[in-house]
Amino acid sequence: MSDINATSICESARSDSPKHLLNRRSESPQRPSKIARTDDLSDGEQQDSVASKTMTQNPRVQRYLVAVEYIGTRFSGSQQQLNCRTVVGALQEAFHKFIGQPVSIFCSSRTVVTMNFMLPHEKDAGVHALSNVCHVDVERISKRKPGEVLPPHEPAVVRRAVNHFLQKNEGDVMVIDVRCVPPDFHARYKARERTYFYRLLSGPEPLSSFEKDRAWHVPEDLDLLAMQKACRVLVGCHDFSSFRAAGCQAKSPIRTLDELCVSEVLPTPYFPSITERVQNNFTEENPLACSNNAEVPDSPSTANHDRLDGFNGAGLGFGVRRRHRCFVVTARARSFLYHQVRLLVGVIKCVGTGDLTVSDVERILNAKTVTAASPMAPACGLYLGNVNYDLP
Repeated sequence: MSDINATSICESARSDSPKHLLNRRSESPQRPSKIARTDDLSDGEQQDSVASKTMTQNPRVQRYLVAVEYIGTRFSGSQQQLNCRTVVGALQEAFHKFIGQPVSIFCSSRTVVTMNFMLPHEKDAGVHALSNVCHVDVERISKRKPGEVLPPHEPAVVRRAVNHFLQKNEGDVMVIDVRCVPPDFHARYKARERTYFYRLLSGPEPLSSFEKDRAWHVPEDLDLLAMQKACRVLVGCHDFSSFRAAGCQAKSPIRTLDELCVSEVLPTPYFPSITERVQNNFTEENPLACSNNAEVPDSPSTANHDRLDGFNGAGLGFGVRRRHRCFVVTARARSFLYHQVRLLVGVIKCVGTGDLTVSDVERILNAKTVTAASPMAPACGLYLGNVNYDLP
């Protein structure tokens, strides 16, 4: 799994201003087709791809692929923006403290941004990441002997050091993996596949404090079978103009959804009930070892009955919260259109509540206009699950 390109350190120091970046961008005569093969890049993305290849010729620079997790509601999106706290901004600050020099971070799933200059594209405030990927170029120079170039840091050292500075700050973003990659490896354009997850919690009870801003709360009951049928209409290669928000920079609305499915899972955070604890302990040699009043469950299915009771409130003691039903929509593809996943989830949810039928989904898809779609799902339930690469 992996994701910008960064100027060599010398060039980075000279390019603090957005104006300089714009000038350098416009002067580049190279053709974007010479970059690694891409799918449907906008003009701005092609220019950034060219810059990515031309700015990493310094042999003393090591490029690292960095996987990070974060809570999206704590940030104003992933990409660097003026006067806003972003994931890239937090990472750049941590790297700067680690190596003593400014760096540029390039992410896998958003338009490339360098320093404080942002191209107009998706604002992803509120979207979480189980694993987003970026790349960064680092030149390790001795602090004791200025001018002396040292061997690159080991990936494990980079991970520990950057996390040290991230945790000293807000602690809501963490590096989960680091890898050395060749200087022409681009976190965005080398990505083979991206997987997104979307969480919906169904039930009349208000969301738990532990779930707020982590899922879309749907008070109505959701019909799992109907939602799965809707997914079968949408999976595959289609013109997704009806699931493409205004401002999308992609030249073509044609996309291939390799996977689109809905699953019902246990709500999280999940803690076992007393019946489930007894059930688990009974499988040990001494079933009473962990409790003074443990009882043998009536049957192996007791825990399942208790889990269902948790959804409807039957048999709950005082102070025990009712559980919501939790559904996860999984979308997997090489690339997605602007807000495509959230628009897809909006339609799937309406099928689940009965506001739309599977035939309506076909009609919306064939309409090829976003005005035909249902309201877009909120960002708080969306998670970038992982980004896959053919790593060297």
